[in-house]
Amino acid sequence: MLEAADRGSNTSSMATLIIITGMSGAGKTLAVQSLEDLGFFCVDNLPPVLIPKFAELIDQSKGKIGKVALVIDLRGREFFTALSESLNYIKDHFTIHCEILFLDATDSVLVQRYKESRRRHPLAPEGMPLDGIRLERKMLDELKNSATQVIDTSNMKPVRLKEKIISRFTHLESSTLSVNITSFGFKYGIPIDADLVFDVRFLPNPHYVEHLRPNTGQNSDVYEYVMKWPETQAFLTKLLDMLHFLIPQYRKEGKSQVIIGIGCTGGKHRSVAIAEYLGKMLGVSETETVSVSHRDSDRDRH
Repeated sequence: MLEAADRGSNTSSMATLIIITGMSGAGKTLAVQSLEDLGFFCVDNLPPVLIPKFAELIDQSKGKIGKVALVIDLRGREFFTALSESLNYIKDHFTIHCEILFLDATDSVLVQRYKESRRRHPLAPEGMPLDGIRLERKMLDELKNSATQVIDTSNMKPVRLKEKIISRFTHLESSTLSVNITSFGFKYGIPIDADLVFDVRFLPNPHYVEHLRPNTGQNSDVYEYVMKWPETQAFLTKLLDMLHFLIPQYRKEGKSQVIIGIGCTGGKHRSVAIAEYLGKMLGVSETETVSVSHRDSDRDRH
C-alpha cells in the first residue's frame, strides 16, 4: 500500500498528497473542484514523472503547502507507467501521507455521458467510445486495485459526489476508518466500488406480502418482518463476527475506507433492513465512522 500501517496515527502532522485518477468521464473534474473547496492546492494533468519533484516542493515548504491534489489521467499516458515508481519514491524519501482516489462508472453510463457531452474518448478519437472505455479500463485495472478509495459515480448525482468527497477528506487528519454500508439490488448490478459483498436473497422476501410490498426496509413493519426469522438472526450473528474481525485488518493495512455491499433481488426490502441493522451495530465504535446508504430502494417509485 502507499503508506506503512504504523503511520496511520501520525497523519495529522503530515502533508497530504491525493492522486485523483480513474475512468475518463467518471467525475475527476468535479472531484478536483471539491478538493479545491477544502483548501487543497490542485494541479490538473501533471505527468507522473514530475510527482517526486512536486513532493520535494511540499517537503521544502515546511508546512506552508500541506494539502495537495494531483489529477493524473490518460492525457499523459506516455508517462502513466511512472506513477507507481513515483509513489514508491515518495514513500521511501518523504514523510507525506499519500492516497489514490479512483473514480469509476459502468461502461453503459460512461458511453451515455460521452454521447451527452459529444466528446470523443481520448483512446478512441476516431472510433466508438465503448472501444476506448474498454481499453482504458484494462490499462487502469492494476491502478484501481492499489487505490485507497474507489468511488462508483454511475448512479450518483454531481451534488452527491461532491458531498461524498468533502465528507471523506474533511476528516483526513483523523485516524478513523470510514465504513460505508450500502444496500443494492442484484438485478441492477453489484456496486463496482464494494470491498465486501453479501447476498441476502436467501431470507424470506417481504415482496410477497401484499401490505409490505410498497414499503422499503426502513419501514418498521418490513424491518421487523425481515428480522423475525431464525435464519436472519443466525446470519447476522455470523456476519457481525466476521466484520468485527475484518474491519481492524483493513485499518491495519492502511485503508481509509471500507465499502460493504448488502444485496437482495431489487434492493428494496431485505438488503435495506440488513444494512440498517449493521449501521446501528457497527456505528458504536470509536475507531470507525459508519454511514448507511440505499442505492436502489426508490428505483421502482420513479
